[in-house]
Amino acid sequence: MRIDILTLLPEAFTYLNYSILQRAQTAGLVDIHLHHLRAYASGKHRITDEPPFGGGGGMVLKPDPIFTAVESILDDGVSNQIIAHPIILMTPQGRPFTQSFAQELAQHERLLLICGRYEGVDERVRQHLVTDEISIGDYVLTGGELAAMVVVDAVVRLLPGALGAEGAAETDSHATGLLEGPHYTKPANFRGWEVPELLRSGHAGQIARWRRQEALRRTWERRPDLLLTAVLSEEDKWFLGQLAAGEA
Repeated sequence: MRIDILTLLPEAFTYLNYSILQRAQTAGLVDIHLHHLRAYASGKHRITDEPPFGGGGGMVLKPDPIFTAVESILDDGVSNQIIAHPIILMTPQGRPFTQSFAQELAQHERLLLICGRYEGVDERVRQHLVTDEISIGDYVLTGGELAAMVVVDAVVRLLPGALGAEGAAETDSHATGLLEGPHYTKPANFRGWEVPELLRSGHAGQIARWRRQEALRRTWERRPDLLLTAVLSEEDKWFLGQLAAGEA
């Protein structure tokens, strides 16, 4: 996969050089390219923003540097046509970013993320250029850089081989529609708090059942709304019934 990121702050993306993201790039699983928006602005001062028509506070990113950048980045090199890949604007007005959304994006060979800034972008970018818009939450950030890093992290970890262990991403919180249950590691006894004996028993089937039930319990306690859309077995439904009755 290739991911292009258009931003006014390429230096903010040092996070991409660490941990899983760095290993995925080294292994050739993902190729991430940062593009400075100012490099695509015209004129001596390479201005990328202007006050909005009609007045109001803040500045708005101009359409021409963004169009020029996207057309240059996605040019097929032959017919001067934009290659058909998702062009995504990071904005608090966008589609809420979820695990299923990340899985959808992970199926593409290439993504281009545009980081909003200031009061946002000229509306013509939304109307005539981007194919989707993403919001990572109901709040406003100074720019789209942090949001873009969230999207890249969530998508890259879904690529085959990115996490090392096959299928590791499939058990993450939200991947199955449930929150993940508790985890423990050494020491088995820490300040008198014991690791559940079952986890030390070596009985794989019983451990898997315990983990499933604890995931159901945690989701029931913290995000019961997720249970409305989660795929549940008859055993899952029985256990939730036990929880509701206070018997589990």
